[in-house]
Formats: sequence, C-alpha cells, structure tokens
Amino acid sequence: MHTSTISIDVHLDENKVPQEISWSATDSTADMAQHAKAMMVAFWDAADKSALRIDLWTKDMMVDEMADFYYQTLMGMADSYMRSTQQTELAADMKKFAQDFYKKFRETQLKENQ
Repeated sequence: MHTSTISIDVHLDENKVPQEISWSATDSTADMAQHAKAMMVAFWDAADKSALRIDLWTKDMMVDEMADFYYQTLMGMADSYMRSTQQTELAADMKKFAQDFYKKFRETQLKENQ
C-alpha cells in the first residue's frame, strides 16, 4: 500500500493568531511548500457521526478574499457532493446558495463603498 503525507505548518504570532500557513504533500508536483492565507480541513468521524473541522486564516486575509474563498469552497463542495452521490438537484441547490451568497456579498461591498 502506498502512503501519501500532507503536512501543514501554521506560524503563529505572540497571540497565537496565524501569521503564515504553508502546506506540502509527498505526491505533489510542487518542489517547495505552498503558501496560503486560509485553509479549511474537515474529517468525518464515523463513530461519532460528526465532522471535525479546522478553519484558519492569516491576519492579512482580506474580507473580499474570504468571500471568494467561501464561494469557491461552496462550489467545490457542491461538485464533490454531486460526484459522490449523483444527487443533481441537491448539488444544484448548493451551487445556487453559493451564487446567492456571493451576489449578496458583492452588493454589501458596493453599499459600504458608496
């Protein structure tokens, strides 16, 4: 059996707020660790039937970047859900929610910038 390892390094400031996030994977084509401003990791605990989550973002993650990140994550979750369940209607509902979320965010940004 082949094992692949994903490593995540989170550098914290004196208040334990993430300053830098980097990750690498043994099966990646990247030569060096990749930097990120935010991350979301979820594991399914079958015994407890619950999701264990780690959501982190760095101090320099901007609000508009966070909205983009959530929009793309929600869209990716819909695609993944579709591939794993073949539930086209539910996946479409998830994508519609993501689109509405992003539209509302943009409208809010426009109002704040006027």
